[in-house]
Amino acid sequence: MKTAPQRTIAVAPGDGIGPEIMKAAMAVFNAAQVPLQFETVEMGKDIYLAGNSTGMTETSKRVIEQHGILFKGPMETPKGAGVKSINVTARKVWNTYANKRVFRSLAGVDTVFSRAGIPINIAIIRENIEDTYGGIEHMLTHDVALCRRFITRPGSLQVHRYAFEVARHKGAKKVTCGHKANIMKITDGLFLETFYEVAREYPDIAANDIIVDDLAMKLVSRPDIFEIVVLPNLQGDIISDLCAGLVGGLGFAPSANIGDHISIFEAVHGTAPDIAGKNIANPTALLLSGCMMLRHLELGYHAALIENALLATLEEGARTADFGDKTHPPLSTPEFTTRVANNLGMQPHRSDLAPAGVSEQKFTPPKMPEINRMMVTPPPASAEIQGADFFVESIEQPAKLAQLVQGLAGEGYTISTISNRGTQVWPTASRFTELINQYRVRIEKRPETSLDQQAVLALAQKIVGHLKICSIEYLMAYDGKKGYSLAQGQ
Repeated sequence: MKTAPQRTIAVAPGDGIGPEIMKAAMAVFNAAQVPLQFETVEMGKDIYLAGNSTGMTETSKRVIEQHGILFKGPMETPKGAGVKSINVTARKVWNTYANKRVFRSLAGVDTVFSRAGIPINIAIIRENIEDTYGGIEHMLTHDVALCRRFITRPGSLQVHRYAFEVARHKGAKKVTCGHKANIMKITDGLFLETFYEVAREYPDIAANDIIVDDLAMKLVSRPDIFEIVVLPNLQGDIISDLCAGLVGGLGFAPSANIGDHISIFEAVHGTAPDIAGKNIANPTALLLSGCMMLRHLELGYHAALIENALLATLEEGARTADFGDKTHPPLSTPEFTTRVANNLGMQPHRSDLAPAGVSEQKFTPPKMPEINRMMVTPPPASAEIQGADFFVESIEQPAKLAQLVQGLAGEGYTISTISNRGTQVWPTASRFTELINQYRVRIEKRPETSLDQQAVLALAQKIVGHLKICSIEYLMAYDGKKGYSLAQGQ
């Protein structure tokens, strides 16, 4: 057995079935003599309801930041306006920028693909911080809600490099980037651009990309053609749940939230309150997540020991009520756990042996930084404001709105387009385009006009006396390349 220095990690049992499956994982860890100490931290719904808006106590936060590892059960976010997801908050606060979710065929777990003899072994790498998960939303008018979607160059570079490192460590031949850059040309376009920028650093690994809807179709028809897939946050969340369906459900979907300093390991599934307290929950996903954590902590021997025992147990036909051969009676959570613990040292016969290697990154306990890290790439040679989009509330017809705003802007500016819900409605449009009470009016400078932030705010001052301005966005050009999209129909 390869020995390693004993470390302490933070453990949060979670809500719903969380305490039951965490108890199962701890029992297997103890039986495998995993050289870790566990410090329980207070997180979850009850902590939120007690008045902690982040769902964790300050003490828990300090413990997690001290140890750098959180092993957590599923947690419920109370429903209600303004309540942020406890799970998402934890991932974002500690910048766990890459969410790795592994999906593979497991002997004893019957699926369409296992019956067809098609093996699945896919790692979905989901960007974990940005996208619509910033949760920045506003009502612009009483009829119009806005969600801001952030895709950043530094954040995209981080997750793409991690995806290629996973591929290199796994021995994968190809990394695929899923995206919607055909529609979201600026945001997903940046995600795709940085993907190929990073791909050039890994010439030994093939790189390709696929539109996310085509990816979804191909995953349910030919999942065996994919190895590593990296996606933006929201798309990665949806696609990873689709992949869980391919291998038997969320009960077999482990995940790791990887950051440079702190990492979180958890099952993908939720709290399942309908079966909580009945001791019938399936601990497989959390056990597999725990094995990912052990490899991250350079405890590859123990990870392989537990994972092989789990695989052998599944091959024997042992099951909880949510899967398996219904002619065999289901086991309770403690009974299933005992079977896994008793099989420690066993090896599966119909599955590949679990690897004993460590993770893609070497774990180092974090040190508290003196300041927040600022992630900035080299600035462009030139950055020019070419105009501004004014989002205004109005129930006027587009032609009348254009006449009003052009008169307010003056001769140094021109209105290039007015759009409604992203579709151009002036200067050319269809009368069949239905409108809501919020327009985007794009004002661009004429060649002889100089434009800076003060000039844009001066324009706003002219407009605001006649129209409610909901939002303003600069039209930027970096090194001569437009940093803004056209309206549909423009």
